[in-house]
Amino acid sequence: MTSMPRANAISLRDVALTLDSRAGPVEILKSVTLDIAQGSSVAIVGASGSGKTSLLMIMAGLERATRGAVHVAGHDFTNLSEDGLALARGRDIGIVFQSFHLVPTMTAHENVALPLLLAGRTDAEDNATALLQTVGLGHRHEHFPAQLSGGEQQRVALARALAAKPKILFADEPTGNLDESTGRTITELLFDLHRKHGATLVLVTHDAGLAKRCGRVVRMSDGRITDDGLATKSVTQGQPA
Repeated sequence: MTSMPRANAISLRDVALTLDSRAGPVEILKSVTLDIAQGSSVAIVGASGSGKTSLLMIMAGLERATRGAVHVAGHDFTNLSEDGLALARGRDIGIVFQSFHLVPTMTAHENVALPLLLAGRTDAEDNATALLQTVGLGHRHEHFPAQLSGGEQQRVALARALAAKPKILFADEPTGNLDESTGRTITELLFDLHRKHGATLVLVTHDAGLAKRCGRVVRMSDGRITDDGLATKSVTQGQPA
């Protein structure tokens, strides 16, 4: 029986991003077209300056495309207001940054509960407790970020990103500031949570080993996609076992 193709969680068409600089306008992204299926895992790789983080920022609704169409989790990001983008992020998108972005004056528990409280959820406290236990930090919920190791802070960031059970989880160099051992722990946790929650996972990474864990690898250079990973995947799947 032929399986039905999955719908797209992300669909970009002819997306460009131009930013102003002292030297004049700089083209960051150039005519990017990309589809990412629901529930899939995708790594976006490329040299520094290739545009991969800018692409993630557009897909996450944190940067607006200069040109093109951006559809994410059923939302037309091209035409949403800033308030609309914020609502879409809060409901359907989780983001994990390389530098954690935790609120330093809040405990681990408060950091995880924050997006739920902002969304008006009455179960925010209980959910934050459960998520911290899921990432192995149930015993650290009253600690502030400065009292946590880098790996523990990244686990708090993961728990916070998953608080609203997002449809899409974005991670920008999630192991970039961690030592090798801690990075492996975070990688295992990230993919385990991806499988359990069924969220689409999109990673930006320089780590070849991390990229290989994904079902698809998209390569970028000079603001363009040079390999969308589909042809390679198709050939691999067509080879006899």
